[in-house]
Amino acid sequence: MVRKFEFSIQCLSAFNQVNSINNVDEIPQKKSLKERFLLVIGFLFFLIYLAFGLVVIFWQKLPLDMPKGYRIALGIVLIAYAFTRLIRIYNKNND
Repeated sequence: MVRKFEFSIQCLSAFNQVNSINNVDEIPQKKSLKERFLLVIGFLFFLIYLAFGLVVIFWQKLPLDMPKGYRIALGIVLIAYAFTRLIRIYNKNND
């Protein structure tokens, strides 16, 4: 009797695993080459905008004839834009 009960539990757990695998929504789909390329390019441009924002703020000998307040403002805008791009990439990647 105990063996039959154990066998039925094993069959039920195996059945549930097969059913969960057959559910198409749970199987992650591979990204196409184009999607992977655009993801890498998007992340690369995030890093470029972030680095350029930090350079504008902290590099004192940068050949930009701007007052320090404007340089900081421009750097903050560039960094905010970089993080906006990162959030957009993250949201697009999760869809």
